[in-house]
Amino acid sequence: MNAWGLAVGLSVAAALFHAVAAVFQERMASDRRAKVARRLGTLRMLWRARWWWAVVLTGVASALHVAALHFGPLTVVQPLGALTLVLALSMSAVLAGRRVARSEWCGLGFTMAGLGVLLALSPVDTERDSLAPGEVLGVTLAAVGALAVLILVATRSRRLVPRSLLHAAAAGIAFGVASAFAQTVTIRMSRSGWEEVLTPAAAMVVVLAFGGLLLAQAAYRAGIGAPLATLTIVNPIVAAVIGLRLLGEHFQAGLAGAVLAGVGAMVAAGGIVLLARQRQALVVREKVLVSGGV
Repeated sequence: MNAWGLAVGLSVAAALFHAVAAVFQERMASDRRAKVARRLGTLRMLWRARWWWAVVLTGVASALHVAALHFGPLTVVQPLGALTLVLALSMSAVLAGRRVARSEWCGLGFTMAGLGVLLALSPVDTERDSLAPGEVLGVTLAAVGALAVLILVATRSRRLVPRSLLHAAAAGIAFGVASAFAQTVTIRMSRSGWEEVLTPAAAMVVVLAFGGLLLAQAAYRAGIGAPLATLTIVNPIVAAVIGLRLLGEHFQAGLAGAVLAGVGAMVAAGGIVLLARQRQALVVREKVLVSGGV
């Protein structure tokens, strides 16, 4: 199997573990929704043993993701993260004992078709580059600024769903930038050795990944559908911008390939939105039934 195939296989495995972690986090957030004050709920998770299982699952997924980044470009690895939503909603449906709706099948089809286009246009063999120290600093400052704005707006929002979506967008930015830095670290390690683990880029991978995990946990208080969809869309967009603008990555067939890749990305995003809307509708319906029963 070539490097491209390894990157795809490892990305799919990472998406599976991320999906299990997301379902685990959603169920914990749902259990604690009525027990913990909103502002302190996410921080108090740190003292719960069950929450650390989600951390372990995310850690395994992150390790697989980093391995995928070692073998493939961001424009291949990051879009496959959309499988996280597909797998998470499927597992959530199984755990809830319900059948997958027709709109969910349509969303699944659109998502897989869009990802197929992106994979078909991605270069199989390409020389990958790493971010320069100045670029790492610039991306870090831009990411921290964006995260600060989103978190500040989220803390001032009184409505649960908008606040959760803002947290999910922030988590997507954190994970996307962390992936770009992780790829930079793995490329440098293959060239210079293990001393690259002690660089600012490596430190930011840990900080952003753990921060993204906390932000995702906060986002899942509104359910797993819309927040995970937001995270799933924002994450690859951020990583793709870094890959295309700073790392010299590209799609096959030149400008036409880039246009087709954009169309594929929109199709996949449409599928993600369909999946999320169906999931959110189910959450609202469950709330209505529970309140009616009471």
